[in-house]
Amino acid sequence: MKTKDSDGLQDRSTMARLRDTLRKLYHGRTPAAFRFQLVAVIIDLAIIAFFIATPVIQQSASFLWLDYAVAALVAADLVARLLASNDMLRLMKQPTSWVDIFILLTLLMPTALANLGFLRILRLWSLSRSGSLWRHFEMQGLRPWREASHAVINLLTFLFVITGFVYTFFFRSGAGLESYIDALYFTVATVTTTGFGDIVLPGMAGKLTAIVTMIIGISLFVRLAQAIFRPAKVFFPCPQCGLQRHEPDAVHCKACGHLLNIPDSGD
Repeated sequence: MKTKDSDGLQDRSTMARLRDTLRKLYHGRTPAAFRFQLVAVIIDLAIIAFFIATPVIQQSASFLWLDYAVAALVAADLVARLLASNDMLRLMKQPTSWVDIFILLTLLMPTALANLGFLRILRLWSLSRSGSLWRHFEMQGLRPWREASHAVINLLTFLFVITGFVYTFFFRSGAGLESYIDALYFTVATVTTTGFGDIVLPGMAGKLTAIVTMIIGISLFVRLAQAIFRPAKVFFPCPQCGLQRHEPDAVHCKACGHLLNIPDSGD
C-alpha cells in the first residue's frame, strides 16, 4: 500500500521528468529539439497572422472560437516555457513574459479589452527575442544578419501596432477590410512622410498620432539603415562583461579589455 510520502515523491519525479523533457525541447540542440522549435516558430507565425487579420474577421461567427483556441496555445506555451526554465522568477521578470501575459488577457477577455487588441501584434517582437528562432539562423550561417533582422521586425511591429491603433480609434466604424487598409495606408504614408492629403486623421488627436508615428518611424528607419550598412560585427559574449558585439578581428573587449578568443567563421 502506497503512502502519502511515496505518492508525493512520485509526483515530484514525474514533474522533474516533464521539466527535463521541456528543457531539452525548448533549449536543446538535438534534431528532435530543432524540429520542435521550428514547429513552435511556425505556430507563432500563424498566431501573429491571426492577430493581424483580427480587425477584418472579428465580426465572423467563428471568431470567438479561434480567439479562445489561440488563447489556449499562448497559455500552453507560456506554462511550458516556465517549466522549461531553470529560474521561473527571472523569466517572469522579462518584458517578453509580460507581453505574453498581456496578450493572453486580451484573448481571454476579447470584449472587455477590445480597444487594446491591437497590441497583440507585440507577439512578433516577443518572438524576435526568442533564442530558438536565432538558433536556426545560426545553423544557416545567417548570424551576421541578426541585427538587421531585429531592426526589420521592430519596424514591422511598430507599423502594425500603429495600424491597429489607428483602425481601432479612427476607422472602426467603417467596413472591416477597407477601413483596415486605409489605416495601414495612413501609417505607411506617415512613417515615410509621403502621400498626405487623401487620408488624414481628424482633430488634435489625429495630428498628435501622426507626429508620434513620424518621429518613432523615422528613428526605426535610421536604425534599420545602420544595421544594414554599417560594418558587420561578430556576436561573441565577453566572458567578463558580457558584451556581445565585437569587431571581427578584435583581440580585446572594447568595454573591459578582457582577452577574447573569437573563432573564425570557417572554424
